[in-house]
Formats: sequence, C-alpha cells, structure tokens
Amino acid sequence: MLSGKNIWIIPLLTALVVAGVGGWADSRLHRVIEQNLRGNLQSALDANVTALEIWMANQKRVVTVLAEEPNLKARAIELLGAPHASPTNRAAAAERSRQLFASGNLTERLRSLGYSMAHVVDTNLLVVSESGRGRARLGQPVMVELQPKYRELFETGEPRIITPFKVPRPQWFRRAQSRTDDSRPSPFLESTNRPGRRFAPMLRDPAAMQVAAPLKNDVGVILGALVLIFNPNAEFSRILSVASYGDSGETFAFDGEGVLLSESRFEEELKQLGLIENKPDAASALNLRLLDPGADLTQGHAAATNQPLILMVERALSGESGVEIEPFRDYRGVPVVGAWKWLPDHGFGVGIKIDAREAFHTLRVVRSVFLILFLLLLLASLMILLFSYSQFRVRRRLSEAELKARQLGQYRLSEKIGEGGMGAVYKARHALLRRETALKLLPPDKADAYTIQRFEQEVQLTCTLTHPNTIQVFDYGHTPDGIFYYAMEYLDGLNLADLVTRYGPQPEERVIHIIRQVCGSLAEAHGRGLIHRDIKPANVFLCDRGGVPDSVKVLDFGLVRHVGPQASSANLPEFAGADGIVGTPNFIAPEAIQNPDNADARSDVYSVGVLAYFLLTGQYIFEGESIAEVCRQHLNDDPQPPSARVGKSFEPQLETLIMRCLEKNAAARPQSARELSESLAQCRAASQWTFEQRTHWWTAHQRSPAQPPANPISSSQQKTVKIDFDERTP
Repeated sequence: MLSGKNIWIIPLLTALVVAGVGGWADSRLHRVIEQNLRGNLQSALDANVTALEIWMANQKRVVTVLAEEPNLKARAIELLGAPHASPTNRAAAAERSRQLFASGNLTERLRSLGYSMAHVVDTNLLVVSESGRGRARLGQPVMVELQPKYRELFETGEPRIITPFKVPRPQWFRRAQSRTDDSRPSPFLESTNRPGRRFAPMLRDPAAMQVAAPLKNDVGVILGALVLIFNPNAEFSRILSVASYGDSGETFAFDGEGVLLSESRFEEELKQLGLIENKPDAASALNLRLLDPGADLTQGHAAATNQPLILMVERALSGESGVEIEPFRDYRGVPVVGAWKWLPDHGFGVGIKIDAREAFHTLRVVRSVFLILFLLLLLASLMILLFSYSQFRVRRRLSEAELKARQLGQYRLSEKIGEGGMGAVYKARHALLRRETALKLLPPDKADAYTIQRFEQEVQLTCTLTHPNTIQVFDYGHTPDGIFYYAMEYLDGLNLADLVTRYGPQPEERVIHIIRQVCGSLAEAHGRGLIHRDIKPANVFLCDRGGVPDSVKVLDFGLVRHVGPQASSANLPEFAGADGIVGTPNFIAPEAIQNPDNADARSDVYSVGVLAYFLLTGQYIFEGESIAEVCRQHLNDDPQPPSARVGKSFEPQLETLIMRCLEKNAAARPQSARELSESLAQCRAASQWTFEQRTHWWTAHQRSPAQPPANPISSSQQKTVKIDFDERTP
C-alpha cells in the first residue's frame, strides 16, 4: 500500500501505462491507416484508369463511326486518290477539302462533339485535308513525333489515341505575341477566347490530342486515316479527376520521358516555384518533367542538381505498377504517398498521390493526444514528487527543531551527531544523572515492521553484552507520537572508516591493538551464540575512553542471529532467509553468500580479517563495479597479500594470520575470535603500540584535526545491503 509520500508514483505509473497503451494503439492504428491508405489509393487509381479507358474507347468509337459514314468515307477516299496539294493544284485541293467537311454539316457536328478540327492523312503520312479555314497544313507531313502512332494504325487497322502533344504555333501567331507585353495576355488571345471558339484555349495553351481511325476502300485496303483533334485540357485532364482523393490529392498522366501530359492542380504554385514560366499562357502539361527536386520547394529550399524522376514515375517507366505508402517527394518536393500504373497499349502512365501530411493526419492527431496526456501525467508526477519532497523536508526540519526543543523522557537533545539507514543519532543529556548520552531515534516515517524489529533486536541483544569493547545501552522506549529511541553511552572519537580516510593506512602494531579489542567483543557475543554478521570499519568506533586511549567499541548489533543450542529458544526475528542475505559486500564471508544458514563465528572471523587488511593497506581486498562482481571474487578469487598489494613489507606472522582469516574454507581459518586474539598476541609487534604512543596520538590529533586525503574511502562502499539470492554467484 502506497504511503502519502509515495503518492507521486500513481501518476507516474499511469503515465507509463498510457505510454504503453499509446505505443500499442499507435502501432495498431498505423497498420490500419496504412491498409486503408493502400486500399484507397489503389481504388482511386483503378477508378480513374477505368474512366480513362472508357473515355478513350468512346473516342475511338466516335472516330470509327465517322470514318465508316458512307458519304464522308466516299469523299475522303476520292480525296485520297486525287493528286496532292502543290503550288499548281493547292486551290483545287483546298476546295475538295472544304467540300469534304461541308458535306453533312460535318464541321458543326465535330464542334458539337467537342472536337476542334479534323484531318485526313494518307498512308504517306501527309495531311491531304483539314477542317480549318486556312488549310495551312495541306500537303504537309504529320509531326515527326506522331508518325509512329500513325504507322501502328496503318499496320494494325485499329483506331489509335495519340496522347497530348505540343502544337507548333504558326508564324503569324508568334508575330502577334511579340507585339504584346509579356506580362499580359495577347489581344489576339483575348479576341479568340470567347464562346463558340472551342480551339481558342488550345491556341492559348498550345497542346492538342488526337484520335484516329483508318479509312478503307470497299475491299478493306487502308488508304488513309480520319483524325479528330481536340483540346486535352477540356476532356483528358478532367477525366483523370473522376475519383479525387483528399484535399491535396492529384491524378495525372505522364509519358515515357516522365513529362506531365495532364494539367497539374498546382499550376499557380508551380509558377511561383519557378517550375514553369510565370506567364498567363504558361501551362504545366507538356512543359513539366516530373523530377524529384531533392527538397521541399514549398518551404523555400533550392532544388538539387542532377535530379532523378520522382519515385512513382521512375517505377512506372520500368514497367512496375504499385502503391507506395512510405512518403517520397513529388515534383514540388512535398512528401507524398501514391499509386501508379503504366498503360502499355496507350504508351503513357497514370499516377495518383496525396500529401503524406494529410494521409497520416489521423495518426498524428492520436499521437499528439497520447503525447499530451503522457506529458501531463509525467508533469503531474513530477509536481507531486517535488511537492512531496518539499513537504518531507519541511516536516523533517520541523521534526528536528521539535526534537531539539523537547525532552524524550529524561533526555534533552542538543545536536545531531550522525544519521544512518535506521534513523538519526543525537547527543543528549540525562536530566537527573547529568550524563552525556547518545540517543538513537527511529522516526515514524522510517518505522516499518522490519526496521522496528531490527531496532528492538539491536537494543535487546546489546543490553545482554557487557564486554568493555561493546557499546553499552542504558535505556529504551518510544514516545506517544511513535518515535522509538534508545540511549547508549556517548563516545568521543571516530570510526575506523573515518580513521583510514583521514589518516591513511595504520601501522601494524596499532592494527593488532585494535583487532584484538574487536575480537574481545566478538568472543563474548560468540560465547552467547550470537553472530554479528556486519563487522566493518563504520561499525567499529575508536575513542579515548576513561583515560584509556585507543579504546574500541563495537556497534550495531541489529543484524545479529543466533546459532548453536540457544538459537531455538532465542525467539529473535530473522532478517534474511529464503529471499536473500544481508551484510556489507566488501566484508562478507563466502559461506554467508552461498548459504546464510551456514554462517557461524568463523564468518565474523573472515570479516575481521578483511577489516585488518583494510586498516593495513587502506584498500578493500576486492574491488568491483557491482555487488555481484565483488561477491563472485569473495567466492572464487584469492586475495593478494597486504605486502604485495601496497609494496611494503609487514611482519610475516601477522600477514600469514590475516591471510588465514581470509581462507575460503572456514575450517582453515582461526576457529574463534578468541583464538585469533591469542594468535595476534604472539606477533612481535603486538606490544609495540604502547600506552605512551596511544596517548601522544590522541593528544596530537584532538588538538589539530587532520585534513582528509585526496581519495577518501566512499561511505557508500560500506553500506549494509540486502543481497538477493538471484544476484549470488553459485
């Protein structure tokens, strides 16, 4: 159950859930949108191609019917058999041409059907008749680029659609335009652009499209072709927009060179971008090659050099038809998605595209909603966290101020002297005994069941121990508002971690003196069946106590466990079992890592050996980037002797004894703290740390505090931790 101070986790977890759901929804929605987009593009393309096929089939049907009309056919065959137009017979040929199209009111019929004019072309690809007034092309060959289509028609006898092409403007038209201002339309264009003049748009935008059918004599021999000419912008481009798709969608046709055959819906924009001339009579059809500019020109970017065709046109020209929903650039450089199809029977392709921004608009909206929701929840979590932290700090300061201003029983607090994972330690004074005391407090915000049990066990077990090198506990209790506390003797000195941090490695005679006192405290505990399990520099205090300098006090019996015959009747809580072990990784014995139930007094001896190694060298026996790595080294690696580690010689008997303590096999170590102490007493240096030296050291350092070295030992490396069994090395 979440406490008030952890309430910020709720919006954070909600934000993570929203992020997860959003990611799943985004993936699903993206697939659905892609499927729908692919289907819609293909459907729109198929609809336009079908409409175009129907329209072209209808154009072929019209020209075929006209070519088979008896009166027109007879006159056309007669005309095809007459001499061709020349300077001597041009007038006669023009008259026969006029009679051909005047018969049956053919010219008006063609205009009513939407055709601007008509030609009759012989098998030599010469124009022998035309419906225009000037008859300017009589006797002239068909445009070179159109001749292959005419040859196909004469070879197959089937009608042919001739795709849009540029009409060469006559000389008189170019002269009329040159007399006008380029910035405005020609007066000629204005005069021809009126109702009833169906070909005026073609002159303004010089493009034409043809449909042709063969003219056969009675025995089926092809003598020529009837050609109907019309403006492609009036029909061809309109047919391509039958099934439009989206606000930015466009369907267009292109030839084998990638040139646009139909009108672009972005004519004005293309003029502004410089892709076509910025003139009133300029058009995109037949004037724009569909190249990929390499950047979005609508955003002010410049086109790249050596531009390839846009992806869909390039693939269509290779004979491929398909759909591409991964955005690519169109001829404006705008990211689009599209579909395309090449029509080999007609010699051109059709494509449909839509701006990717519009195509994926729904997905962007959903993403934005989820992102905003996630950020709001994340912000709410952060705000609650900051608020909780500020409240916690305020409550903490108020609590500290309240504690300093109040008494806990007979104890009046004066100042905080330390803080750890199980609460804070204050210097206090007993009101009646006038004695300075250290008061350890467990505030309500840390008083969970585990910590209270450990706190109470520390008090209860420490009270049973009377050795002078074990911290003495005087009192225990809790206030009505839930603050647990116990009073212990106040020590003026420093722990061994601070000793090494401030003053570096210690001389071997002092190390022996300190370790023997630690062994004395542990010997009493082991005699009562108690294993400390957390011997480390921070839990061993060094002080000048009662006129005895360099007195040792062993602290923190909160992790003690019972072994031996007394264990079953001790009735004390266990803080590790099937789910993990506790201890400090740098000082824990191998058997306590593999199986905590096998830990005994010899496990504490191992930790004491590590402590002695640390005091002599200023270093841990093993270093690692993680707890698991350090534990693996405790299990598998042999430590270097202290002399090899620091390049300094030590008394061989002392070094051998320390290395015995560090044996992986507990049976190879000293079997008790008492045995270790007695072995240390046999060392030559055991008697060299005299009372005078101890007194001198404390006198000197109490008067002049030392500066910490450049690389102090991190306190975080000596924290007691719980190690999960999953992290243990087998």
